[in-house]
Amino acid sequence: MAVPVTVPDATAAPAALTERARPVSARHFVRLKLRVMGNNFRGQGWRVAMFVGGVIGGLWFAATGFFLLAAPGLAGEPKYALMVAAFGGGLLVLGWLLLPLVFFGVDETLDPARFALLPLTRRTLVTGLLAAALVSVPTVAVLIATFGLVLTAGMLGGWAAALVAAVGVAAGLILCVAASRAVTSAFATMLRSRRVRDLAAVLLAVLAALLGPLQIVVLAAVRQADWDRLAGVARIVGWTPFGAPWTVGIDVAEGRAWAAPLKLLITAAAIGALLWWWSRSLESAMVGAAGGGTAKARSGPVGGAVRQLFPRAVGWARRDRFGALVARECRYWWRDARRRANLITIAVIGIFVPVMVNFGGASLSTADGMELATPDSSPVLASLSVIFVGVLASVTLANQFGFDGSAYAANVVAGVPGRLELRARAAAFSVYVLPILAVVAVVLAVVLGRPAWLGLLAGTLLASYGVGLAVNALISVLGAYSLPETSNPFAMNSGAGLAKGLLTVLSMIASTVAAVPMVVAAALLGDVWLWLALPLGLAYGLGAALLGTYLAGDVLDRRAPELLTAVTPRR
Repeated sequence: MAVPVTVPDATAAPAALTERARPVSARHFVRLKLRVMGNNFRGQGWRVAMFVGGVIGGLWFAATGFFLLAAPGLAGEPKYALMVAAFGGGLLVLGWLLLPLVFFGVDETLDPARFALLPLTRRTLVTGLLAAALVSVPTVAVLIATFGLVLTAGMLGGWAAALVAAVGVAAGLILCVAASRAVTSAFATMLRSRRVRDLAAVLLAVLAALLGPLQIVVLAAVRQADWDRLAGVARIVGWTPFGAPWTVGIDVAEGRAWAAPLKLLITAAAIGALLWWWSRSLESAMVGAAGGGTAKARSGPVGGAVRQLFPRAVGWARRDRFGALVARECRYWWRDARRRANLITIAVIGIFVPVMVNFGGASLSTADGMELATPDSSPVLASLSVIFVGVLASVTLANQFGFDGSAYAANVVAGVPGRLELRARAAAFSVYVLPILAVVAVVLAVVLGRPAWLGLLAGTLLASYGVGLAVNALISVLGAYSLPETSNPFAMNSGAGLAKGLLTVLSMIASTVAAVPMVVAAALLGDVWLWLALPLGLAYGLGAALLGTYLAGDVLDRRAPELLTAVTPRR
């Protein structure tokens, strides 16, 4: 019996080889991202809901920004068009730089580490990841919002100005995305290096300290309403990368067409420098150069090896299951770049916010006309400001199991009781947070010139932090979500950025409500509360934390398998 043999078409083989040999371009990364996003949404109703919520929020931001940026053109006010373009565009770039570090993170649907073994050039990888990053809800929202500048330029200078403004808006959007990815990638690499970690914390603290005087200067300038001076500042900002792409259309409308190519050249140079910076830090993250180092050999008896597993900060812990969990979590918080980023955020914002809240009231005018802010605080206002710090410190644990990912399976298999698990995690986290809160209380008391308020501030911080631990223990069990397996501590999966924001808001609202009794006591008891705040705040916070971990521990015992499924990344 003859077996039919299929002879391949001679013309099909070269075509297949040509298709297979076609070089990788940016469109392949975009298609891959869309496919990965679609696969992540399958069977994940909460992710679809988060994505829809993100789209609605993005459209609201886009509409609001569009009308704000188009207001000078609609009102026919060329005097304010340049200021709106320069300051609005500059704030937009700053937002893309800072918000991913502090709040939302960046979308890492395409983890760069996945491409480490593929024969892709650095240029192909960077351009492809940049193109994929442009396909997102925030970029579309920003594009719609900034088209208000195109409308303003068109109404003030005609079609030529509108066309140049559209080019500038596109360039500005690329600048925002490139700046965001370059900064988060570089900061992620820096945080993996322990030698640089302390320097990074100091620099961030200095930067946060400078934001206060900057805000005072800005508020004084707005209060004086010297629009001519602000217009001069706007022109200077327009020649920097922060404002150059957004002001080109206004320049053409005002008859300075010669400035447009120069500003576009400045923008292109800034984009090129950022992409080069991103490529360097991206390559370092992929090969793990920043985390290299030789391990020191340790010798000694077994007991000495066991003691070395416990950091000095937890030398007080018992050598049992609870102590082992505390020691493990302490090492994770010290060595994991993603967790260290949260600790630095707590340290920076914990100093900055209370000082600005308590200095935001009265002002003094000097002889030469400058206004200086002076403390206009009260026990109630001071309590409200530090409640925010305590709540913010505890909200880091709202997705504490997400840091573990699939590694949490070891605890599930070992049958670790839920109450023991949550209390050990809270104790290990407190090893780092409590000293930060103590520094916040001392600094604020010194800055306000009210050393007698130290007990009030410390007690309120402890109470708000304790109730925050209780609230977030339950939220971390019921609302956990997976984090991408990447070295970037600011990376988020598609839709998880909104989930993180909603969990943060929910946690902060619930924790603030639970800490309100401290504010009520400060308002009603007067000077007596200055002596009672510390012991009662400590008892209130400790009792709330123990009660919260007790109740959430029972829920964790019942939901451990579901929790493991929720925090395990989907491949």
